Amino acid sequence: MPWDLKDYPSSFKNFEPLLKKKAIEIVNALVSEGYPDDRAIPIAISQSKKWLDEATDTEKAAFKKATDPKKTDKHTTRKINTDLLDNDVLVYYQENRWYVQTKHAKKAVDSFETKEQAMERAKEIAKNKDSNVIAYKKDDVPDS
Repeated sequence: MPWDLKDYPSSFKNFEPLLKKKAIEIVNALVSEGYPDDRAIPIAISQSKKWLDEATDTEKAAFKKATDPKKTDKHTTRKINTDLLDNDVLVYYQENRWYVQTKHAKKAVDSFETKEQAMERAKEIAKNKDSNVIAYKKDDVPDS
């Protein structure tokens, strides 16, 4: 269900205006990609708070002036496999890179030079999905 600044999830009620606007923008994009509302809302909250903490004053000012999100906004959709939403996130080594991949996904979402970088990204993804990270040793092969 898409939202706007007049009709939004109750968990956004006490957000300051800029955070609420960003959360609505994110949740609408996630829903358009196929995320169910009960998964999209916590992800949007987490990501909008992160954005607010990390955005520069210029970025915040530009976003404040940008058009408010509407229920009818169109998002470029890339259909996600909702069957993978609850799956753990794997970190494994292959071909001189550390990969981050959701268990049973067809391909990795990212690769890194170090295991530490891969673990950081995997933890971020797992936190958003409320799942776990499974890290393999350099010479282990995951059963993705």
